[in-house]
Amino acid sequence: METIQIQYLNDEIERLDYIDGKSDWIDLRSAEDVTLKSGEFRLIHLGVAMKLPDGYEAHIVPRSSTFKNFGVIQTNHCGIIDQSYCGPNDFWRMPVLAMRDTTIHKNDRICQFRIVKNQPRINFQEVSALEGADRGGFGSTGRN
Repeated sequence: METIQIQYLNDEIERLDYIDGKSDWIDLRSAEDVTLKSGEFRLIHLGVAMKLPDGYEAHIVPRSSTFKNFGVIQTNHCGIIDQSYCGPNDFWRMPVLAMRDTTIHKNDRICQFRIVKNQPRINFQEVSALEGADRGGFGSTGRN
């Protein structure tokens, strides 16, 4: 089991909880009340800063209900936080674009994260053709 040091913005932020057996993604919440008009961009404060274990990074994505509930999309689609982003002022944020007028309240669950081991070092070996099943190209199920 890995241990992550976490700093909360203040006592108003609900503490993170890992729900064993339900999902290995952990919900993150807005640390502020935010009102956006359609087309507005905002970095929503998530109220946490963390020191990730060596060799790990965090992937932040919207929850499946984020667009339905709040009408926002995450502008970078998947946020990556590496282990060097770990200082006392390195609070996590979610960049969003409002697709409709909306209000997000403090402690609303708006995104989720998981930690992932860093990619190992790799070498690329150029070949004239790959061996393996030919599925017919991008978007193909392999059937005509």
